[in-house]
Amino acid sequence: MSYKSRTVTALLPMKANSERVKGKNFREFKGKPLFRWILDTLLSVEEIDKVIINTDARHILEENGLVESERVMIRDRKPEICGDMVSMNKVLADDIDNVDADIYLMTHTTNPLMSANTIRGAIKSFHAAQSTSETDSLFTVDKVQTRFYRADCSAVNHDPGNLIRTQDLEPWYEENSNLYVFTRESFHKTRARIGKKPMMYEAPRLESIDIDDQEDWDFAVIAARYLEEQGVL
Repeated sequence: MSYKSRTVTALLPMKANSERVKGKNFREFKGKPLFRWILDTLLSVEEIDKVIINTDARHILEENGLVESERVMIRDRKPEICGDMVSMNKVLADDIDNVDADIYLMTHTTNPLMSANTIRGAIKSFHAAQSTSETDSLFTVDKVQTRFYRADCSAVNHDPGNLIRTQDLEPWYEENSNLYVFTRESFHKTRARIGKKPMMYEAPRLESIDIDDQEDWDFAVIAARYLEEQGVL
């Protein structure tokens, strides 16, 4: 079966409040509300059939001009899965149990710089690997080659007495929380967006900025200006 014949649903959870940057999902970022950046990108990817927004902020979305459409479904978040201490996997489970799809793709409003090409590439790579039973899920990562230390100053991944070039160190991969691709079956096996046979997908570093605090926000603004100058954004 061609991946273009399989239904792909994007899950974009969105809450009204945030702890470290108040109201960040709806704060203006480079001319439009933050949530619109990734939403517009998702809607530009023709492989994605529908975007599900699980939220406790339907009224704020309406104030920002977003209502349900053929490709956008807004689901009111149940009270029992609201709050900062609720696992995101519980929110995803509610969507997966109620919205059918062959493939689910999950991302965040706080990833404004992720490109449509990266999303398309991830979907294509996942389908290719899944068709040969190599994987059941995919997540994006940043490749890191640097010297790590523990809090007690002991070296983690290198020998301080025998320095080698950082580019020759074993690469480590950091889950960047940008993009996850999985099926209902893989989610049910682990009750998580990463299944039992995951694959990593390395995305461009500047695209992988995840806005968690004000410093991240400021860095994302600078990165957006640079990408605009390069004609990428």
